[in-house]
Amino acid sequence: MSIFVNLPAIAALVAGILILVRPALLNYIVAIYLIVIGLFGLIH
Repeated sequence: MSIFVNLPAIAALVAGILILVRPALLNYIVAIYLIVIGLFGLIH
């Protein structure tokens, strides 16, 4: 099991924690999450 299999789950967990700590970061976190998931989808 590689780290890439769990990447969306890990990214969602980190994003959720950051949003709870700093709600003002929501737009940036969502944008970065979508970019990372998009790039991951293109690579595989």
